Amino acid sequence: MNPTHDALLRKYVSRAPHMRDIGMAVTALGADRGTMVLPDRPDWLGDPARGLLHPGPLIVLADSACGLAVGAAMTQPTPYATLDLRMDYLRPAGPGHDLHCEAHCYRMTRSVAFVRGEVWQRDRADPVAGVQATFMLSTPAGTHPSQHAAQRAAAEAPPPVWTAPTGDDPVLDQAEVPYVQYLGLRLARGGDQPLFRMPYDEKLIGNPRLPALHGGVVAGFAETAATLHLIRTLGGAKFPKCIDFSIDYLRAGRPEATYAACEVVRQGARVALVQVRCWQGRGPEQPIVVARGHFLLTEAEAAAPAGG
Repeated sequence: MNPTHDALLRKYVSRAPHMRDIGMAVTALGADRGTMVLPDRPDWLGDPARGLLHPGPLIVLADSACGLAVGAAMTQPTPYATLDLRMDYLRPAGPGHDLHCEAHCYRMTRSVAFVRGEVWQRDRADPVAGVQATFMLSTPAGTHPSQHAAQRAAAEAPPPVWTAPTGDDPVLDQAEVPYVQYLGLRLARGGDQPLFRMPYDEKLIGNPRLPALHGGVVAGFAETAATLHLIRTLGGAKFPKCIDFSIDYLRAGRPEATYAACEVVRQGARVALVQVRCWQGRGPEQPIVVARGHFLLTEAEAAAPAGG
């Protein structure tokens, strides 16, 4: 077996607390492909009334499988990180069936890897979502000891003055969404704008060496915040359903609480566009991700409130 593949199979899941917690596993590994499975679990529900999964677990699975494909395409182990990721939701995913994702690293340069994949449940030919992602690869210059020292110094520098809001309210009134509860999301008002908070929990760590939050978890949080913000904006008149969601990773998510603020850029009769900014203790001027998503607006009586 390729030594790199052997290392991936032995360490890719076992070292990540979040992957262990959710039971994710590698099911296939090829020269430039990786397939993973996320077992069905009640926590993955986003709309219990209609029996629909939250998109968050799909993003976590897709991000993980894409990273696996990048690792499989390497001839020598090299550090890499997600630059951006886009999810296209093709049809609803429901409970009672495991989620699968196969990703293909179809192009790798000296510095960047390009990946695409599909997420499905029972039928591989009938996917529930598509994913495209880009990864940044470390270069010899990027792994120079002096650069590591500079990065450590920047990480240890005193953070800008920002006072986190103290509010701690439920994100939804009279509704319980299993995946929102799994992440522990709360509403923390900040000035005139509601802020959403994801408390730190060790089970959310994706990279224990830094340590850093799992990129899929941060993306799931950002998408949930966008959905919840739009629900509040619509005031119950209509219900949003995510069509696509794109996220850019700017900094690693440290092991601390994460905040999200949203803006409805455009709200039409059928589609809304929402932008999201997520940050941590250093404040909103130093976001860890920025994201945007298109949402289909359906009539309220045709859809029950949910967190994703």
